[in-house]
This record gives sequence, structure tokens and C-alpha cells, in this order.
Amino acid sequence: MVDTVKEKLAKLGVPSALEICGKRAETVEEWEKIRPEIMKTMLECEYGYLPENPEDVSFEIKNIDERFCASKATFIELEITSTVYGEKFTFPVNYVYPSKGEKIKTFVHINFRPPVPDKYMPTEEIIDNGFACASFCYQDVTSDDGDFTNGFAGLVYKDCERSDYSPGKIAMWAWAAMRVMDFLQTRDEVDKENICVCGHSRLGKTALLTGAVDERFAAVHSNCAGCSGDALNRGKLPKSEIISNILDRFEFWFCKNYESFRDKDNETPFDQHFMHALIAPRRVHVASAENDLWAGPENQFLCCAAASEVYELYGKKGFVFGEGDFLNPDKYLNDGSIGFCYRRGTHYFSRDDWHGLMDFMKKQ
Repeated sequence: MVDTVKEKLAKLGVPSALEICGKRAETVEEWEKIRPEIMKTMLECEYGYLPENPEDVSFEIKNIDERFCASKATFIELEITSTVYGEKFTFPVNYVYPSKGEKIKTFVHINFRPPVPDKYMPTEEIIDNGFACASFCYQDVTSDDGDFTNGFAGLVYKDCERSDYSPGKIAMWAWAAMRVMDFLQTRDEVDKENICVCGHSRLGKTALLTGAVDERFAAVHSNCAGCSGDALNRGKLPKSEIISNILDRFEFWFCKNYESFRDKDNETPFDQHFMHALIAPRRVHVASAENDLWAGPENQFLCCAAASEVYELYGKKGFVFGEGDFLNPDKYLNDGSIGFCYRRGTHYFSRDDWHGLMDFMKKQ
């Protein structure tokens, strides 16, 4: 007999976010009291505390193209400058929005490359669906390696060494996404109640952290983020990435203390659904791919299911699915506050993923 999703979670021994302090939270008020403990756990165990908020943030428009996408959109190139730790840090951002319309739902896309459009960002389709998108290249913030002397990392660690709970690179990229949100708060055309942060793979992990710590984001899209992102640690299948794999190659993404959980995937006092729980009652959308076994599609689905109880505490629908929907490709499961799209193919931020995300956002 095939196990139900609930039975799968029970067999894995997935810890409940509602019970982290020993006593189960039965009301929103009780959950809100323990939520800071969940946040502390995830920051101290995995990502590190984010850098300080800036003392000042300014925005300089470098170029405006009002004929972008055959005049359907306006394309703005800008620079964001933050004063933090007594010094200035600047990085570039591209912002595209429909030329007609107001109160536009908007994406903050943490991307691997700066061009607009990009292979991970079908800009004209995004515009045609009525959305705006502000994007930046993560390596314009700091490099994707163990060098903590360049870019924003060089400023953060100018006068100190990394401690157990100091920010890794993911926390720094998340900090930059929050500065893009600062910019969007100044724009009259933006629907400030409907801004979604999104990213693929390591940048999907970054999007989850961004949305967890910054409640201005109404939604988060995590695309094929897998291990240490949107997939449960527990019960990984043989071809799925585990904590030791990711630490062997990318320990610099995380705080130093994450090393203490090497080879303890089934024993961590937390699991990745805690990130979804921290975003509640705001919305989370996850995209997964049939052949992206390294990301662990089964554990991505179960991660959404494990977080659903927190949303239900708020009176939300949570993750809405039928047992026949478990890893059933090419179907949008977007009827709750946690959405899930499972497509065919491999590790990629595809147009199918974007259309699943836009469907989810249109229902908000």
C-alpha cells in the first residue's frame, strides 16, 4: 500500500514548527511568540545573521528606455547605494514595468546574470502578463566563492573575521534583495502589497531567506532550490543532495555553524519547512522538476506539506493537494497560500516555472 503524504512525514520524524519550544502552539498568538525562536534557529544553524540595515539608501537612474518591448514597457537601469558600516556600497539593478497600468504586481528577481531579458527571465512574457520585474546579478553584490574580501563581503568583514553565526554569501545576497525592495517602495506604479522575491537554485535559497526576514515581501518563489533551501533534509533519496555534499563545495553560502550538522540530515532540530513557516501567513511558491533529482523533488513536495499546518493556524488554506497530485507533472497546485508546480525536465528556471508563478500571483 502506498503511504499518504501525512504518513510519509510521520515516518521521517519531521519536527513541527509549532512545537519547537516543547509545547505546541495552538493559536496565532502562541505561534507569534515562538516564531522568533524559529528565526534564531535558522539564522544561527544555517544562514547566519544578515548584515546591518543601511544607515541610508539612495537610487540613481542611469538610463530610461520607454520603448522597451515594442513600447509595451519602460526599462530603467539604476544604481542603488547604501551607507552601511560607515561606508558606501553600490550595485546595479534593472527594472522593467508595463507602460500602461498602475498598482502593478512586481517581482524582485535575484538572477545569475544582469541582461534583460535573460534565459532565466522571459521579460516580455512577464510584461504581457501584467507584471513588473526588478532584477540584479548576485555577483554584482559579492562573488560566489570563498573570497570574503570583495564587493559587499569586503565591507562586512573589513574589520572582523567570520564567527559561527556571521553571514554567509546567501545572507549577503538576501540583504541586497531587500535594498531592491527599498527602491520599489518609492515607485507609484508598484502594488506594494504584492511584491514577490524569486530566485533559482542557490538564489531560490536566497529568496526564501529574504522573504523570511523581510515582511514587506508578500510572496516568495523558490525555484529548484533543493538541499538547504526548499527540500526537507530528512529521508533524502540516494541521488539527492545532502548537507555534507553542499558543505563540501559551498560552505561559504552559509554560516560556519552549519558545519556542525554535517552527516546529520535526519537529526537536525530544524528542517527546511521552517523557512516556509517563517513566511506565513504570507505566500510561498515552489517549483520543482521531474529530472532534477539532485534537488530532491519528493522532499520539496513534502516540505510544502510539512509547513501547511502553520498557515492553517492563520485560517489559510496552506498547501492544497490531493494524494493523486504527489509528483504529478505539469499541474499547478496553486489554490492555497503554499503553491507547488512540478514540471518535466531538469534543473532550470524555465518559462513553465514563470507561468506557474504568475498563475499563483494572479490568485492573490
